[in-house]
Amino acid sequence: MKSQSRTVLSSGLLAGTLDILAAILIYAVVLHKTTAVKILQSIASGIFKQEAYVGGSQMALYGLLLHYFIAFSFAFFFFKIYPYFPFLQKNFVVSGILYGIFVWIVMNLIVLPITFPKLPSKQFDFPLLLSILILIFCIGIPIAFITKKHYTYR
Repeated sequence: MKSQSRTVLSSGLLAGTLDILAAILIYAVVLHKTTAVKILQSIASGIFKQEAYVGGSQMALYGLLLHYFIAFSFAFFFFKIYPYFPFLQKNFVVSGILYGIFVWIVMNLIVLPITFPKLPSKQFDFPLLLSILILIFCIGIPIAFITKKHYTYR
């Protein structure tokens, strides 16, 4: 029997790793819009503001740690709500898609506007769709899959 903490840790670690790798691969390697360090510094800027961009690799590390904290938080939340919502238990792919969309909504319509009051307006275009797809496939589905396994085999 898997422990609750092991399930949350493994789903958060997997989701956090897939998400940050997708961001780096797509935005730094494929599209050449930024660098891996700048992505991580941007995450750190949620706490350290502009100082994050001049802090070098130390701020990148803080950004990575913050990124994993957020991933673990979403994994913990899903793990806790899972038993109370039967529709989440029917199909992990569907629940993962729904949870990925939920994560996008929370991050882009609540967390980021509070953290960064002057964000550009969002338009339904390819970058927006890509950001939703990343969260569905890298956060939602992996968390839903690992959580379902825990509750199925306990």
